[in-house]
Amino acid sequence: MVRVTGKRSNGEGSIYPYKNGYAAYVWVTKPDGKRARKYVYGKTREDVHDKWVSLHAEAKKGPVATRHRTVAAFLTYWLDSIVKPDLAPLSYVSYEGYMRLYIVPSLGAKRLDKLTVRDVREWLTKLATTCQCCAQGKDVRRAPARRRCCAVGECCQSFPSRRVVQGSRDALRAALTHAVTEEEIGKNVAALVKVPKPRRRRIKPWSVAEAGRFLTDAAARGDHLFAAWVLVLTLGLRRGEVLGLTWKSIDFEAGELYVDHQIQRAGRQILHRETKTEDSDDFLPLPALCIKALRMRRAQQLGDRKAAGDLWQDVHGLIFTTKYGTPIEPGNLTRMFALRARRAGLRVIPLRNTRHTVAALLVALGVHPKIAQRILRHSQIAMTMEVYAAASDEDVRAAIGKLSSAMGDAG
Repeated sequence: MVRVTGKRSNGEGSIYPYKNGYAAYVWVTKPDGKRARKYVYGKTREDVHDKWVSLHAEAKKGPVATRHRTVAAFLTYWLDSIVKPDLAPLSYVSYEGYMRLYIVPSLGAKRLDKLTVRDVREWLTKLATTCQCCAQGKDVRRAPARRRCCAVGECCQSFPSRRVVQGSRDALRAALTHAVTEEEIGKNVAALVKVPKPRRRRIKPWSVAEAGRFLTDAAARGDHLFAAWVLVLTLGLRRGEVLGLTWKSIDFEAGELYVDHQIQRAGRQILHRETKTEDSDDFLPLPALCIKALRMRRAQQLGDRKAAGDLWQDVHGLIFTTKYGTPIEPGNLTRMFALRARRAGLRVIPLRNTRHTVAALLVALGVHPKIAQRILRHSQIAMTMEVYAAASDEDVRAAIGKLSSAMGDAG
């Protein structure tokens, strides 16, 4: 035990009467490498002594912060100095939204080093049962004639989804991970709190026949996005990837397509930027259908450009643009896909689920998983194998039929 009386070594500090109790200090090394005094306080000498001993032990392990920021102050620093310059713009927009709407209003005033597992757990429990229309004042900001719930005393019970709750916890966990790295706190309390995982709604992808009906209808109507639908349904391109394609990405002579950019909405900006990972970048062979559709698209775009005249604004040389050459809003492409599906008399599926249609076709054709991984540009073979492990409806129906027949024979 460290003695509290007698001569102390240099840097041990001291305990002394202070106001209505006692105080003590220890010389510590701060995260910036400088030496400074770190103080502890208590009502009795014994209390201060215990804190003093703990502080000595902490100082021997490594740097110790002498001043601790609030959670809100640290999150502001993290967003501006770490997330914004180092991560993708969409990541910054996502994290900033979680911080501003869900984390700071409840935990922002707490001292970073005093944040506990219990604080985080209670915050998440409360968040899941708090009407966000009331908490964020959404109804109050509406015109008086349009107010219908919180502002007129009738809560609409607009509770956040499980996905929002999990996203809020994950955002705080990411920030606290960096706080641990910079040695502002000793442990990440958000990582110790579990939240229920949001249940993913399984949507049945289109069959090959349904995809064919969609393309046939789009071709018959002269759809200016026909080439986009072909690339989505034959090569499994993602929404942002197909919108980010430029004419430089196409080699008609070699019959190849290079995927390396995407169109992405980040806050109020539409960005043409590199794909998320290097695994998403690849050369893909273009089937004859794709080449024919792209040649048709080039002729359509030349017509649009001529009609627009001086109003043409294409900067990146995009393949799929509005009639004035500007990038297509990603959300609009999703809405146009749903509209065309209804027009073709098909059930509507999310645009992102078309990748499952491509995967199902590859399985049905007996394509080797490693080749399918290359086509779908999965970063891990395990993702591809999940598709190959999923039994089709026809397989399930056949298996149940065999089981039923076996049971009947046994009877």
